[in-house]
Amino acid sequence: MAENKTTMESLRKWVVEHKLRAVGSLWLTGIGGSIAYNWSRPNMKPSVKIIHARLHAQALTLAALAGAAVVEYYDHQSGSGSKVHQYTKQLLSVDAPQQKD
Repeated sequence: MAENKTTMESLRKWVVEHKLRAVGSLWLTGIGGSIAYNWSRPNMKPSVKIIHARLHAQALTLAALAGAAVVEYYDHQSGSGSKVHQYTKQLLSVDAPQQKD
């Protein structure tokens, strides 16, 4: 069980650090799988097959973005936060204007 937890934790960490790469990979896999599935159906025009593949890939992309948002929300709630959030907080604290009396 501990090994499974570390695997899930390392997967979550990778997704947090590489959100765009994860979404892009899922999109590419989705469109490839959808094209392969649609090409096995002989009673459709090639243009319809491509349109269906694009629609399936869009649905997968939306699901991946929703998943990335959930991971980001979980990280924000747990206090670890993303690197961008930490850098933004650091930058805002350094560049904050000094109030003069």
